[in-house]
Amino acid sequence: MIRPFLLLAAAGLLCACAQQPLRGTGDLGVVVERATGSLQLIESSGMSSLARIEGLGDLSHASVVFSRDQRFAYVFGRDGGLTKVDLLRQRIDKRVIQGGNSIGGAISQDGRLIAVGNYEPGGVKVFDAQTLEQIADIPATPLADGSRNSRVVGVTDVPGQRFIYSLFDTGETWLLDFSQSRTPQISRFENIGNQPYDALLTPEGRYYIAGLFGEDGMAKLDLWHPERGVERILDGYGRGQQKLPVYKMPHLEGWTVAGNQTFVPAIGQHRVLVMDSENWQQTGAIDVAGQPIFVMARPDARQIWVNFAHPDNGKIQVIDSETHDIIATLEPGPAVLHMEFTARGDQLWLSVRDGGEIQVWDPYTLKLLKRLPAESPSGIFFSSRAHETGL
Repeated sequence: MIRPFLLLAAAGLLCACAQQPLRGTGDLGVVVERATGSLQLIESSGMSSLARIEGLGDLSHASVVFSRDQRFAYVFGRDGGLTKVDLLRQRIDKRVIQGGNSIGGAISQDGRLIAVGNYEPGGVKVFDAQTLEQIADIPATPLADGSRNSRVVGVTDVPGQRFIYSLFDTGETWLLDFSQSRTPQISRFENIGNQPYDALLTPEGRYYIAGLFGEDGMAKLDLWHPERGVERILDGYGRGQQKLPVYKMPHLEGWTVAGNQTFVPAIGQHRVLVMDSENWQQTGAIDVAGQPIFVMARPDARQIWVNFAHPDNGKIQVIDSETHDIIATLEPGPAVLHMEFTARGDQLWLSVRDGGEIQVWDPYTLKLLKRLPAESPSGIFFSSRAHETGL
């Protein structure tokens, strides 16, 4: 006679075999496959691809943030889609169409709120991270002719359960404070400059810096002292330089603060600008192979890696952060769109869109370690971002 407890034990084993294997999520990441509306799930420990997750809509300018337990990825699609992806079950958990044209978002300090920036309709919508239920809708400033609201850019989480972003068409920065309730207190900063197009937060979460597309300069807000308002920095940095046609906007989340130096892309120039991170004055300019898009530091800040807009987007250059010398020019393949370091900097992952592959490099030896096929890959995002402010 088979005892009941043995039957229960056998049933439990069968259920366990049917589930996904138990594993951690700390080495997981996703690659956006823009042409097919899919994500490729990757892991860095073995430098391998685990799965393809489909049905995410228009990912032509997608970005991703992660839940604090690193299990869920939140994907912001260009079609207004907000998609919650379960990395362990390798499938979509929830998906909502919240706008007509979204341009990124952020997750709150406590991991409970998701903010999405929209071009159409212009403004920010905020959602419950677990259910994707909308809890706030904050329209942006209308244009003078009343035709539409301003487009929103540079949505970033900041300490104190707050979000910050800029308004491209009306030259403003808004700070949303959710620390007291789910109805935010809103602080508006006007006349920050012409056409803020993206922004960064310094690693400790103190300074929000918006780049300006319509003029040479940047707008800095000290979040320890927001009452002091916005300060202009790097005014006229391109004075005397011929501005070239801009084929792709730089991405300021790829700016680099490395010790007491900040490295930023110069719009319409073949240069990386260097600023003092304490007084925010320009201290140098590094000539590079094209118009910089991402300017990213290896996690130990010893090297700066730069990729470029068309027609130079087949190249990567590596800069010594101490001497500012270019120590390597690499040619991984056609259309290198994005770079992502693993959290401790032992690997650098590249998306080579027109080569249809992801590459893994050793950033110390500058050697190619692995190639993985991918469908028009663009953004690469590791789950370790869950524990960084401003990403």
